[in-house]
Amino acid sequence: MNRIHKLEKEKTGDFDHGLFEPLSFTCRLGECRSELLPLLSEVSKVVSSEGSLSKTLKLVLELTQKHLQVTRAIISLYDASCDQIFIHESFGLSKEEAEKGVYYLGEGVTGKVVETCQPIIVPLIGESPLFLNRTGSWDKTRDQHLSFICVPIVRGLKVMGTVSIERLYNNDQLLYLDLEVLRIIAATIAQAVELYLLEGAHKKALREQDKRALSTLPEKFKPSDIIGNSRAMQAVYRMIEKVSRARTTVLILGESGVGKERVASAIHYHSHCSQGPFVKFNCASLPESVIESELFGHERGAFTGAISRRVGRFEEANGGTIFLDEVGELSPSAQAKLLRVLQERCFERVGSNETISVNVRIIAATHRDLREMVSKGTFREDLFYRLNVFPLLIPPLRDRGNDILILADYFNAYFAREQNVDVPTISTPALNLLLSYDWPGNVRELENMMERAVLLAEEGFIHSYHLPINLQPVFGTDAEAMTGIEARLAKIEYDIIVESLVRHRGNISKAAAQLCTTRRALGIRMSKYQLDYKQYRGDGN
Repeated sequence: MNRIHKLEKEKTGDFDHGLFEPLSFTCRLGECRSELLPLLSEVSKVVSSEGSLSKTLKLVLELTQKHLQVTRAIISLYDASCDQIFIHESFGLSKEEAEKGVYYLGEGVTGKVVETCQPIIVPLIGESPLFLNRTGSWDKTRDQHLSFICVPIVRGLKVMGTVSIERLYNNDQLLYLDLEVLRIIAATIAQAVELYLLEGAHKKALREQDKRALSTLPEKFKPSDIIGNSRAMQAVYRMIEKVSRARTTVLILGESGVGKERVASAIHYHSHCSQGPFVKFNCASLPESVIESELFGHERGAFTGAISRRVGRFEEANGGTIFLDEVGELSPSAQAKLLRVLQERCFERVGSNETISVNVRIIAATHRDLREMVSKGTFREDLFYRLNVFPLLIPPLRDRGNDILILADYFNAYFAREQNVDVPTISTPALNLLLSYDWPGNVRELENMMERAVLLAEEGFIHSYHLPINLQPVFGTDAEAMTGIEARLAKIEYDIIVESLVRHRGNISKAAAQLCTTRRALGIRMSKYQLDYKQYRGDGN
């Protein structure tokens, strides 16, 4: 009991742990710790070098055994999604023993360290009820005099796992000296562990999302070049499937950037004329004086600069499909010619009296309200009814739910390949901002935003502060007044709190425990950022 009392006094700070004592003093502890600096230097080099986390941690444990002569060493990681702690790498354990080392939050020494974010020393394993021997590696006769040290792996406010060792100690000062060494090792590997855990959690969420999406779309029609499985888009897919079977004129409606061209492409390539050409023309891209020439062609000498005959887009599309984007921008004369093509499938080139017949399907698109334009006299009523045979409304991105996340991941991977970098992980707070944004520019805006975010991504992560300012959350008065480094730190703190609330489904007590703070302190920070735990419950309440 005297030894345990002494250790508790040391833990409160009444004893100098000796980490920065002269080497001559540390050598009087029964073992010389003159190799502490080489150990920490080697650990730092191993963590800095490229390689898998398993390989990195294995080398770290080998260095720990070499310099500290431990009997067993373990690095455990905490999976917050299931509140379980499992052994990721170990020294002195068989594969079977390591697989048994699974703990729940608060269970045993390891579970307590993760729950409380505080290191624990067990002076004599044989006398501690906290030591569960879950792995079965500890032998009562052989190991009863061993000590057990367990320290948390902490990054920011998050506990991500533990580093623990078992060995024989004959000196309490040396025991606490090694505790400090383990703390430094845990801090050194924390960033690598965080990246591994966040990447794994994000991939798991995506796999579950894809599995759910696949289960809701068994053997249903879905164009391969359109991304999204939301209910709104499933309705669009059904309409594409129906209209693709016929040669009906289609009018695609929707806001700018929703992907009207992709829908037109899907209709063409799933239709009977898919072997024919698919010709695209943006009616707003050219001045009025040349649009008729572009659409219907012209003869040599038809106007100044017409030095040779030109075939128009309708002739190019013969036997296939022509897609007229922004058809609401056509001039009155071009509208009249387009009406004739719709009615008779024939036209004349500019400067020619020869009538040309074409077999072409017409798909038009616009973001404008053509009915209103008809009422104002800026769009021909008869042309509107000819185009509006099969209207197809594409929903805006804000109405497509989790399609936002699917598209964000698609663009994330695409631009990472374009920029020849590893695909960064999108943090939970960043995903929440993407979901809560109104997306006036729709898919096109998301695409541009993700290209920028991939360029700004640091250490393999896209955080919420990498997104444009118009997506950033509006904080309280104190947070709004912050500038420079204070503002950036506030955004990082906001990310960490949101991520913890998401993981624990709005449970403030669990979130506070994971972040190594009190419920009250977390509540103050949540008020600062105007966060409501109810938003993260996930149960609809």
